[in-house]
Amino acid sequence: MTTKNAPDSMYRNDEGMGIWEHRGKVAAVGVGHSPTDRRWDGRPETSVGALSILALRNAIEDAGVSPDQVDGLVTVPVTTTGAFWPDDKPLPMDVVNSFNTTDDHLDGIAKLSNEWLIKNMPELTGIKFGMYGPGCMSNALNVAVQAVGDGLTHTCLVLKAWHNLEGRYYQGGANAADAIQGTAAIKNLWGAPACYGTALQFAEYCRKYGKSHDMMAPFMTNSRRNGLMFPEGYWAQHRPEELTAEDYEYARWIAKPANLFDNDIPIMCAAAYLITTGERARDMKQKPVYILNHASSNAVPRSITPTLDEVEAETASTARKIYEGAGITAADLSFENMYDGFPQFHQFHIEGLGYRGIGFGDALDFYQTDISIEGPNPVSPSGGNIGSGRSRFWMHTDTIQQIQGRAGKRQVTGVKPEIAVSGGPMPLGGNYTVWSATPN
Repeated sequence: MTTKNAPDSMYRNDEGMGIWEHRGKVAAVGVGHSPTDRRWDGRPETSVGALSILALRNAIEDAGVSPDQVDGLVTVPVTTTGAFWPDDKPLPMDVVNSFNTTDDHLDGIAKLSNEWLIKNMPELTGIKFGMYGPGCMSNALNVAVQAVGDGLTHTCLVLKAWHNLEGRYYQGGANAADAIQGTAAIKNLWGAPACYGTALQFAEYCRKYGKSHDMMAPFMTNSRRNGLMFPEGYWAQHRPEELTAEDYEYARWIAKPANLFDNDIPIMCAAAYLITTGERARDMKQKPVYILNHASSNAVPRSITPTLDEVEAETASTARKIYEGAGITAADLSFENMYDGFPQFHQFHIEGLGYRGIGFGDALDFYQTDISIEGPNPVSPSGGNIGSGRSRFWMHTDTIQQIQGRAGKRQVTGVKPEIAVSGGPMPLGGNYTVWSATPN
């Protein structure tokens, strides 16, 4: 099976496109997760391929459909969250030979193809549509919901998985070479480009609006609290430790003003969702969560990293696309689950959205109000990547489960969870989904 990246025509990148033509006609039903681990321990059953198979099977079972009913598969082929597989390192042939292989022996270990998944899931006999949504779950979700809306598939699995091999973050692959081409030669001196880039934006934000780093503490402690109520998350499974304001405020700097806790922790994990038509969803096991719109940002910064002005302009534009295509306003949002892997991104997203009426420069003051799941202004009820580890999909899972009323201890009680938006990662270059309890 040859699978290609989704074409640009499947994304809603521009303002002025009007109501999404498939508004309320596509729904998410099933959710499936694998366990999480800090790093791969080298066993076949904990490889990224094995975790992916488990997540896909769990999503199918959760939706209450038989595997042969699934006719579509959208995945993210790149699974690297930390180090890459070194070119001079021998292949783990015991792991490779534990599965049905493709031409690439790293398939299922340090990358993932639809072909590998189908070879190792013989129960998926009805797959007729396959596509890649590069980047993260937010991208793949947009591709899957558009494909279902367009009639390319009627019961589609969408998957994102991460492997985390031994070695330092961002120290492998091209970064391990003696020379790096282009702007990466400057950016990658600092490790993960998003960390220092966000720190620069946040420093300018604090200067412009008279805020301070310590004002992030309520958001950070709230995120860890919510994450500890996410059973599939890393912190809940392996390190059930609360984060106090003092822990956060006195942590060492990584790229000042971004400290240790202002960076999510890379983990091994996989998640899958079952996306289907609104008609089919009504007959499935779980309550349908309808998609009102999906939107994307394709802005390119003028320099190595976006300026604060560029971030604010693009998040405002993205919000207009989100609301226009869904036919809603900021006042309709019950809660939000925007990206937070570098948490100083989060206020850029919610200020652009105008969540609870806030504007640019207001979010850190807003964090001092009741942003808990019990309060009137729920912020990141998933706990996000800060609360559960670097996956970029907790926010989507939580939004689906909140609207279905099965978020467990995380269930929002301060408001009725009816409409929400989730997505990311970057303020420039993200993908977003609007979810609803009803199709209208």
